[in-house]
Amino acid sequence: MAKSSKLVATKHGKVLLVRRVKDGLWMFPGGRRLPRENDKVCLRREIKEELPKLKLGRLTLWKEVKSTNRHSGRKMSDSIFIAKKATGQLEIGDKKEIDRAVWRKPRSGMRLTPTSRYIRDKLFPRA
Repeated sequence: MAKSSKLVATKHGKVLLVRRVKDGLWMFPGGRRLPRENDKVCLRREIKEELPKLKLGRLTLWKEVKSTNRHSGRKMSDSIFIAKKATGQLEIGDKKEIDRAVWRKPRSGMRLTPTSRYIRDKLFPRA
């Protein structure tokens, strides 16, 4: 099992991104798994904490990513899920972790975390 889960939700050609408070980088929403939690339960809990008014439809596992961050040396282990449907307001729940949530085109020039950049590049390659 992965250490964390991430959500890729799309709507009208845009993806859902959240901005981390600690460094201002943008990422796909999600977070770390708690003991005895599976990856999908982790993701639903994290979304409820971060974006409490967002309603997700069916979640499908796209890929498990295991790699090492070239810059920090930190090992990454993420389960990446795709939501078939996402509705509701982008109201921030945990303001200590994230301060904004937006729907943006995948390649809109935002500074992404390494994991989110990897996801974007694989799911939304340059034309």
